[in-house]
Amino acid sequence: MARKPAAAAKRTLASRLHEKFSNFSQTTAHLTGHPVAFMLAFVVIVVWAVTGPMFHYSDTWQLVINAGTTIVTFLMVFLIQNTQNRDTLALQLKLSELVLAVEDARTVLQRSRTCLMRTWKGCIERAASASRR
Repeated sequence: MARKPAAAAKRTLASRLHEKFSNFSQTTAHLTGHPVAFMLAFVVIVVWAVTGPMFHYSDTWQLVINAGTTIVTFLMVFLIQNTQNRDTLALQLKLSELVLAVEDARTVLQRSRTCLMRTWKGCIERAASASRR
């Protein structure tokens, strides 16, 4: 039986991990953006605040909320970035389709803020002149 080369096996594993993380981050972003998630977070904060007198506002009591929010924030950064990358790619693909559909569209890649602002102003002027016709 032929064995897969190590590079192909690594790519397959990386591809599967990427797909699983992408699905996980998409689901998590959807769930955490829901009002129920906000209410749950709010309830956790209220319960923590109400238990303050019970624990005499101890260092451990403060550490619980500090550690919890730090961990959640740290993990959410990666999930949000993954979601943002996917959304940006989808938007770029849609824009590419529009550029391909328009014959006289400008296709120059511009990276500096000055160039982007100049292009934006040009687009505004073109839109204004098109609406006057």
